[in-house]
Amino acid sequence: MFGARPILRGPTHTGTGRKSCGATAKRGRPLGGGTGYTETIRPTGPPVGHLDELIEALAGAKSGDTVYVSGDAVIECTERIYVDELVLALSGGVTLASDRGIDGAPGGLIRSDAFATRPLVQVTGADARVTGLRLQGPNPRQCLEHHSRSFREGHGGHEYYYKFPTSDGIATAHSRLRVDNCELAGWSHSAIRLNRGDGHLVQHNFIHHNQYQGLGYGISHDIAESVIEGNLFDANRHSIAGTGRGGSGYEARHNVELGRTLSHCFDMHGGRDRKDGTDVAGGWMHVHHNTFRADRRCAIVIRGTPEDEIVIDHNWFRHKTERGAMRKEDRVVVRDNAWGLVDPVVR
Repeated sequence: MFGARPILRGPTHTGTGRKSCGATAKRGRPLGGGTGYTETIRPTGPPVGHLDELIEALAGAKSGDTVYVSGDAVIECTERIYVDELVLALSGGVTLASDRGIDGAPGGLIRSDAFATRPLVQVTGADARVTGLRLQGPNPRQCLEHHSRSFREGHGGHEYYYKFPTSDGIATAHSRLRVDNCELAGWSHSAIRLNRGDGHLVQHNFIHHNQYQGLGYGISHDIAESVIEGNLFDANRHSIAGTGRGGSGYEARHNVELGRTLSHCFDMHGGRDRKDGTDVAGGWMHVHHNTFRADRRCAIVIRGTPEDEIVIDHNWFRHKTERGAMRKEDRVVVRDNAWGLVDPVVR
C-alpha cells in the first residue's frame, strides 16, 4: 500500500489546446510527484535519521532553515505519541524535507500507529514547507462497522463515534503552507488539515487510503484557501473537502482520481451540515482540468450556495452526464467538460 507510486495507464486528458479536458503534467512536475520531479531539495549537512535527532533539529530550526530526513530513515513516533502526546512542531519559514524522487528514492518515512495522532506535524507559523517525505498514519481502514454501529444502531451517534480517536498528518492555522512531492496515507481525519490561512499550496503528492467512514479526507479546509495541483488521489473518502464556512475556498487543477473512493471525491459542506442557520457553502471554488476515474458516486458535491461563485470546467469525468457526475445548488457554473471517460487500468 505504501511507498510505490502507481503507474498511470492510459491518457489523463482528452482534446488539445483550449479544448483540452483533464489533467496534464508539466515538465519537471509529474502527476503525483516522485521520479522526474525537479523541485527537490538535497541535504547541505548530515541528515537526521532518528526521532530524537528530528525533534532536536526542528526545535533549533529558524526561518530559512531546512531539516532534512535521511532517505533510508524510518522514524517511528508511535510510542512517544502514545505516552507523551508528542507533536512534531514545524516553525514558520522552515522546510522539512527528504529525497522522494531523487534517483528513484521513495523518501524518508515518518510514521505513527497511535490512533490519537493529532497531528503528526503541527505547523506553527507561515511559509513552512513539507517536501519529499512519506507520512504514514495509523488507520488506512474504512471502519464501516464502527460508523454503522454509531449512527444506525442507536448507540449514541457522534458521542459514541468519537470515542474512537482520529488522526491528522499535517495541520496548520497559518498561511502559505506548501506540501509537495510527498506520499501521505492512513490518516483517519485528514492527511492535510488546513484550519486557517490562505495561499496554501498542495502540489504533486500521492494522497491515498485516508478513508475512515464519516471523516477520511485527503485535504480538508475550515476557514482556509488553497491551490491543489498535480496530485494523484486514491482510496480516500473525500480527497478534497471543506466545512463551507464563509471566506473559504480552493482551486483544484490537474489532479487525477485513480478510481477507488468511499464517497464523492471533491466536496464543500453547506450550512445544513454545520447547523448554523445559513445555506453558505464556502466562499468560492474553481475545479478545472481534473480527471475523475472514480464512478461509485458523484465526483463533486456542493451542499449549499457559495458566497461568490463555483466554476467547474475542463474536467474529464468517467460519468456520462453532468447529473451523474455532480450534485450542486445555486451559483455553480458548469461548462466545457468531457464526459464518459474510458476506463484505463491503473496499477
